Amino acid sequence: MNAAEPAGAERAPARVRERAAEVAAQVRDPEMPMLTLADLGVLRGVHVTRTADGHEVVIASITPTYTGCPAMATMRDDLVHRLNDAGFPHVEVRVVLDPPWSSDWISERGRAALREAGLSAPGPARRTSGPIALTLGPARSAPACPRCGSTATRLTSEFGATACKALYTCTDCLEPFEHVKEI
Repeated sequence: MNAAEPAGAERAPARVRERAAEVAAQVRDPEMPMLTLADLGVLRGVHVTRTADGHEVVIASITPTYTGCPAMATMRDDLVHRLNDAGFPHVEVRVVLDPPWSSDWISERGRAALREAGLSAPGPARRTSGPIALTLGPARSAPACPRCGSTATRLTSEFGATACKALYTCTDCLEPFEHVKEI
């Protein structure tokens, strides 16, 4: 978790920070519940500070997978509720936009969980520095079918149940599947 710790506040003991981070890391993504926010890579950091009057405040930082992601409010609420239930009454959730989220941040455990749930995990994100070349057609990956492993797949729809997924069909086993887009 790489979000910077807030400046100007007294740090809480390491065991308190570790416990808060463990609780936050177990919160599930509302759109893909087979993933935790940590496995998805949107949980950027968890810090605990002490206020002048001695209250411990948990500050969790999250990054949306997409600008305007409708799941952000639920992620925030779930983090607050889980941390409150674990004995942390003062919780603040901050949204971190820089650097932007990348599908490269999905953990190996998260990628395995996607495959086990029948979703195609994203390949490496296509990041470039400088201008992005204009192409006449969309650059598509050939995701492997999560059921049979074939790469003989075709795009059915650019958007699946959520904006971060696309629908594909395997031309070998004829099964439809969702693919988590590379970002």
